[in-house]
Amino acid sequence: MDSPSNRTLHLLTLLQTGGEWSVDALAERLDASTRTVRRDAQRLRDLGYDVRSRPGPGAAYRLVPGTKIPPLLLSADEVATIITSLLVLETWTPGDPSASVARTKLEQTLSPALRRRAAATAISTQILQESPAPVDWSLVGTLSDAVARGARVRFEYTDQHGARSTRVVEPYRHFLRNRHWYVVGFDIDRDDWRLFRLDRMLSTSILPGIHAPREFPFPSIEAWLTSDFGRIDPS
Repeated sequence: MDSPSNRTLHLLTLLQTGGEWSVDALAERLDASTRTVRRDAQRLRDLGYDVRSRPGPGAAYRLVPGTKIPPLLLSADEVATIITSLLVLETWTPGDPSASVARTKLEQTLSPALRRRAAATAISTQILQESPAPVDWSLVGTLSDAVARGARVRFEYTDQHGARSTRVVEPYRHFLRNRHWYVVGFDIDRDDWRLFRLDRMLSTSILPGIHAPREFPFPSIEAWLTSDFGRIDPS
């Protein structure tokens, strides 16, 4: 089960897609009780987000458009962690300014003491050039939105043998492994879980419609990979 902070962040992501969400629908998407959803909604209000509710049997929540994001509340250790992570991305993707721009914007929102910690972390950290393959961050964003919304994506895919095909997939998670970015998803036409390399995907788009999240039938992605995609019994 997700930690309270991760679950609350997931709730915020769902509400930011717009519209009104029923408490029952949010509970299903978050794999939590309706009471937990209400508690997490209040936690967002406490953080400064304008979350409106409609009471009654069909209780629902919505995030007011244009809500001003409250200031970041970070500890010094959390700042060091974020800065280090951004430095890794800066080093590994020298042609993409996204990470350096994000670091600059983050530093501008910090208090003087935390800004000093951020600067100290940047000065003292050296990232080696053992970079993974380049990644299209707009594609990562599209996949992230699809996962959060429970949507399907369509894309053109070229496999390792050069064969091209059109795929419709319910993305589950994307990850970095052996210097390549992958996405695991349920392939609708093949009725099975499949693995796709992001650098082999083209013309990716989110299809209209929302679907109930499909349960990944393995303990973890790592277990699925090491069992030859479920074909070998790990026991």
